[in-house]
Amino acid sequence: MKNVNLDTYSPFHKTGHTSKGDQRKWKVDGIWYKADYMGYEGLAEVLVSSLLGKSSLSYPFVAYQPVQIEYKGQMIRGCVSRDFLKEGEILIPLEKLYRRYTGESLAVKLAGFSKVTERIQYLTEQVEKITKLKNFGSYLTAMLEIDAFFLNKDRHTNNIAVIYQEETQQYALSPLFDQGLCLLADVKMDYPLELPLEACLEHIEAKPFSADFDEQLEAAEALYGIQLQFHFSFKEVQRELDQIAEGYSDAVQERVEQLLRQQIRKYAYLIKA
Repeated sequence: MKNVNLDTYSPFHKTGHTSKGDQRKWKVDGIWYKADYMGYEGLAEVLVSSLLGKSSLSYPFVAYQPVQIEYKGQMIRGCVSRDFLKEGEILIPLEKLYRRYTGESLAVKLAGFSKVTERIQYLTEQVEKITKLKNFGSYLTAMLEIDAFFLNKDRHTNNIAVIYQEETQQYALSPLFDQGLCLLADVKMDYPLELPLEACLEHIEAKPFSADFDEQLEAAEALYGIQLQFHFSFKEVQRELDQIAEGYSDAVQERVEQLLRQQIRKYAYLIKA
């Protein structure tokens, strides 16, 4: 595992862009370092991106590697990735994009629709109208398939985003990112390791179209079709986990293994090992 000393750098903070606290992250020479805050976010980011590399995903995604961060006398586990924005590009969350063009909140607008399919269709149509992007519904469906499989409970309208090129004034799809609160990684508040897996699964809620992962997944797939297949077995999950879990407790590894064994069974239609 890579070790890095960040004492001479000031961290950015994620307040306002996540529903879970204030995770420290640093940008140094085009590289992002993110420190674990709620639990094992770094492990989740690294494992999810590694497994996405063993899938049919046709959209780009951010690849993460594990890192040990030394900062102000602390040794903190986390993850590292390259900045995916090129010169002249900015990342615009859909919440900000929609508010800029309508003066309204996208999250509030979506809540006004009674049906999940209506929310998904509305968001897709608005994004395509504003950005001129095509097939945003397919991209969104792939994202929801990933979120359901890996249990990403933090997919709000501030971390679905598009890229804007200031010089050309053109929009592009963003690489998929921000998987840190997948896999029940929040052990600090919501999913302590002492809590049985079954209780965690009863408690977890999805975003942004429904509190039920399967309801929003099924609605999106009904509208835009299945977008993704995973090409890994449970044994491959175990091998990946063994390679990246240095520094995390046996209890963390056991929980992640137990969860993914269950998810592979549940979403067998997405698995083609």
